[in-house]
Amino acid sequence: MKTNLFRLFMLLFVVAAVPACNDDDDDNNNPTPSTTVQLQATLNAQQEVPATPSAATGTMTGSFDKVTRLLTYTVTYQGITPSAGHIHQAAPGVNGPIIVPFASVATSPISGTATLSEADAVKLLAGETYTNLHTPAFPGGEIRGNITVK
Repeated sequence: MKTNLFRLFMLLFVVAAVPACNDDDDDNNNPTPSTTVQLQATLNAQQEVPATPSAATGTMTGSFDKVTRLLTYTVTYQGITPSAGHIHQAAPGVNGPIIVPFASVATSPISGTATLSEADAVKLLAGETYTNLHTPAFPGGEIRGNITVK
């Protein structure tokens, strides 16, 4: 009798444990999607509006968390001594307002974080933002890079 009860208990245990194992396997095959996207921009004079004759170049890389709306960025540049730098909101080929001012542009790289408004987050993800570095010779911007999701 004890042997039969033990066998029944073991059978019930195995039957209960197998579906639990299968659920774990399903979670491993379908990982939770990331809320973070990677960003990039190539800065040059041709993207400025209007274009400039500058030979300076730069890059912007970063990440954006779609839930917290936290933007993390790094901007590098060569061949320029910027007096200011920002991230602006506007589509390619159009100038727009500043949404993220850079604290300091004295040395490359420029790194920082900013929490975007919901409206600015939508524009960032839609490709309607750009990084701009300004100089005394080109106060409207010497080099620019339209920000895109990788």
